[in-house]
Amino acid sequence: MAAQNVLGDDAPRRDRLIEYLHRLQDQHRCLFADHLAALAEALGMSRAEVYEVASFYHHFDIVAEGSEPPQLTVRVCDSLSCTLHGAAELAADLEARLGPSVRVQRVPCVGRCDSAPVAVVARNPVMEATPQKIIDAVNAGAHEEPAPQIIDFGAYLAGGGYALYESIRGGQHTPAQILEVLDSAILRGLGGAGFPAARKWRTVMAQPAPRNMAVNIDEGEPGTFKDRHYLGRDPHRFIEGMLIAARVVDVAAIWIYIRDEYPALRHMLLAELKKVRAAWPDLPPIELRRGAGAYICGEESAMIESIEGKRGMPRLRPPYVAEVGLFGRPTLVHNPETLWWVRDIVETSLLQGYDWLEKRGRNGRRGLRSFSVSGRVAKPGVVVTDAGITLRQLVDEHCGGMLPGHELYGYFPGGASGGILPASLADVPLDFDTLAPYGCFIGSAAIVVFSQHDKARVLAENAMQFFAHESCGQCTPCRVGTVKAAALMAAPRWDAPLLEALGSAMMDASICGLGQAAPNPMRCVLHYFPREVGAAQEDEA
Repeated sequence: MAAQNVLGDDAPRRDRLIEYLHRLQDQHRCLFADHLAALAEALGMSRAEVYEVASFYHHFDIVAEGSEPPQLTVRVCDSLSCTLHGAAELAADLEARLGPSVRVQRVPCVGRCDSAPVAVVARNPVMEATPQKIIDAVNAGAHEEPAPQIIDFGAYLAGGGYALYESIRGGQHTPAQILEVLDSAILRGLGGAGFPAARKWRTVMAQPAPRNMAVNIDEGEPGTFKDRHYLGRDPHRFIEGMLIAARVVDVAAIWIYIRDEYPALRHMLLAELKKVRAAWPDLPPIELRRGAGAYICGEESAMIESIEGKRGMPRLRPPYVAEVGLFGRPTLVHNPETLWWVRDIVETSLLQGYDWLEKRGRNGRRGLRSFSVSGRVAKPGVVVTDAGITLRQLVDEHCGGMLPGHELYGYFPGGASGGILPASLADVPLDFDTLAPYGCFIGSAAIVVFSQHDKARVLAENAMQFFAHESCGQCTPCRVGTVKAAALMAAPRWDAPLLEALGSAMMDASICGLGQAAPNPMRCVLHYFPREVGAAQEDEA
């Protein structure tokens, strides 16, 4: 009976397994064995396969028969920025003060690093959380995230929205013209890898139809929150960019994958996409799929064969590939911020030429970048400014400087996986290819700043524990390496040769970006902060 309730009027679809599990979890606050068995039977799958999927994702609670699920869960983020702002103390206090009916969980990044520390009461994130704020939310039954205040469909149309899309539909602008503009503007993929967008589009266009498109709104990298920022204010700028890309590439179907930590954004997108569909009934099918608390599901290469023409990384597990339904089809994959910029870049360039972009950029770089800035700065948030700006300039000019009593000691230039740099390298330009000589990368431009009151080693340990928690477990170098590294890093004095050898093995042999990037913070501590771990050279002692 449970299976019929969650399937509704839909014909059973194996690729919707995660959504069915969500519906069960939503209804019962957990997953019982008979739920999983009934679902497996309805979908023609083995019970083991359904169990494997359900047990992989952190937001699904599998409860033994005779047990009761917790009445309420409070999740306390313990990733980098929240740790800097007292997340451990907050979680301990809540465990002591909330009653037995409330479960307190320490969880990875929830994508609100600019409001650290953050705790989530059921599905309601509490910003700059204190024990009293959480207790008040629990007592008030405030379990749902408020809807974001957005520029909705009507307001977006009134401001000239979708005019560019209509001009492409009507043939006033050809796909070749759009690609030429993107080439000239050097719009890149802004989820981490930074491949030129036009090259992605052409690569997929060159493949036989039908073609698909996937938008990755996972944003699970600790320190990153720019996608939430853009979608929570002006979502139709993203949707229009997505439709333009789909039109140019001639996409047959679109999947949008959004993390479960953004429930209000998901509900908003569902409502706004309905309005868009009503305006243009001939759009390709668009499905919005929610994740279930797993960082690795944002790994682009795990979803499809590489759009660059290489063989993609092995599929991490059947559920996610099935979830986006991209089997065997050429697929354009984008981060939402890339698509969000399409309208502005194309319209401005067609009207004004490309000089406007030439005027932006510093230190020999060109264009604009979005930075998610958090940590020990006075004004954390999303900063849109010149590509090639330095960390020191970013903090001083856009973030109000450091917090009172704090001096710059170091920073993560690209979230948990991008490595760590000391204050002495705060004048290095921040861009896609400027940080490699220092053993780091910018990724999604998630900047986490720390001060003399913090320890780089503690933050590196936090990052490694995050990777150990989030590893899918498929490959040994990552599954074993992250756990072993975290244990070695907990020692008062680090075994530098052993950690370096372990890091090299993980980087060389892991099959996806998680294991390959996990050693970066550890190696940076050994290189730039050796005294913290007893690994200083004699001439530095």
